[in-house]
Amino acid sequence: MSKLDLSQFEKKMIVRNTIDADIEQLLQLQKLCFPNMEPWKREHLESHLRHFPEGQFVVEYDDEIIGSCSSLIVNFDEYDDKHTWDDITDEGYITNHDPDGYNLYGIEVMVHPEFRRMKIGRRLYEARKELAREYNLKSIIIGGRIPNFHKYESEMSPREYVEEVRNQNIYDPVLTFQIMNGFAVMRINPNYLPDDELSSKYATLMEWNNIDYRARSKRHFKTSHPVRIMVIQYMMKNIVSYEEFSRQCEYYVDVAADYGADFAVFPEIFTTQLMSFLEEKVPSKSVRRLAEYTEEYIEMFTYLAVKYNVNIIGGSHFVEEDDQIYNISYLFRRDGTIEKQYKIHITPNERTWWGIQPGDAVKVFDTDCGKIAIQICYDIQFPELARYAVDQGANIIFVPFCTDDRQGYLRVRYCAQARAVENQVYTVIAGTVGNMTQVENMDIQYAQSGIFTPSDFEFARDGIVGECNPNVESVVIGDVDLEILRRQRKSGTVRQLRDRRKDLFDLNFNVNTEVKPERT
Repeated sequence: MSKLDLSQFEKKMIVRNTIDADIEQLLQLQKLCFPNMEPWKREHLESHLRHFPEGQFVVEYDDEIIGSCSSLIVNFDEYDDKHTWDDITDEGYITNHDPDGYNLYGIEVMVHPEFRRMKIGRRLYEARKELAREYNLKSIIIGGRIPNFHKYESEMSPREYVEEVRNQNIYDPVLTFQIMNGFAVMRINPNYLPDDELSSKYATLMEWNNIDYRARSKRHFKTSHPVRIMVIQYMMKNIVSYEEFSRQCEYYVDVAADYGADFAVFPEIFTTQLMSFLEEKVPSKSVRRLAEYTEEYIEMFTYLAVKYNVNIIGGSHFVEEDDQIYNISYLFRRDGTIEKQYKIHITPNERTWWGIQPGDAVKVFDTDCGKIAIQICYDIQFPELARYAVDQGANIIFVPFCTDDRQGYLRVRYCAQARAVENQVYTVIAGTVGNMTQVENMDIQYAQSGIFTPSDFEFARDGIVGECNPNVESVVIGDVDLEILRRQRKSGTVRQLRDRRKDLFDLNFNVNTEVKPERT
């Protein structure tokens, strides 16, 4: 008899994190596991992977997905004990996932009906417990179904049913399993899942405590989280050298540092001031001459950000890439790293005079003051970009702009204030003023730069932190509070982020929706 090839008998069972390629199988699996309940939508699972991929697990057996679970991190003390599944998951999208929270909250476990009693659920629960230990979380909390309750509803209350299950007089496939896995019942919540008829809409709120949890003094509830911003309303005037431009930029960054600013914000294409000493009058050629200063511009602002310990939104600059000209805004972090955001929407003027090409990547950047986005001038007039950025965690949207008349300026301002209200986000606009008599298509400027908030009691009465005087060279300095913003999103007079009808409408981007930072 020849030696057996043992590999032909192997069927591997693997517990791993969920990936995009699993989504279609998970949608089909949920239909099998919960045939009478409203299933996930693709956008729900995509949102899970964007916000907390580490908390999503699948069990793969012989290359087939036979089980899965989903979770997020929350500060459970911030939620009502009588919360519903929609409350705790932001209607299934988990956009309320809080990386600084104390509790892992499990929102679903499912096991293929043909593979039950193979310890699939136990494997998933163990993966959650290991995640809680790895992230040093206090506990795991779940809202558990009681699917056999409908059989006893006429005989006993939910509390009595839970007691009977706990005393092992009644078997419930979910509650019994959870008790056996070390979870204790905290309370019973009515109307937890409206479509869970088998549980008569009840759920048991249960908790597993992580005995390895180590309290950390740096983790605490904040009363405030201020971020100081200085906006530069930059004077466009004729200059004679790059050194003159550089000295002016350093002056403003120095001022920002003196006032303890976290961000210094320059306007859109303010580097066109360099065109005033370039001996090229044809706009399509002068813009390429300007692009030759890209390396000097990047080196200067990288140096200034580190020297003065200020994050700099470097306005925007015309950059040549692959023989095309793009309008790019750079983020110069104070740790010396750099990011860039291409202008997505190009105005007719930019196309006609300079031949500017559009970018196609929407980005959100991590900073030491939280997540931010940059939307250059015209881009703030398209509400989808701001909504997408906020969905990815942005708390501040910076808007470098350049307009030549009051009408153009007001389009930018009104849209920035609208984005602040409808997305519960801070917006910051920084524009150019003055005249450049020797530069074609950049001869006049109009701006009134400012810092804007949502409109609610916690913020400034008019939704304005501060603003410059119109059309004069100046700066405005103001503090925005990220903790107030976080609380207002949860419990404000209105809650646009939570209350929008995702069952009726949502965003779908077609290309290059990049969220992770790109190191330059």
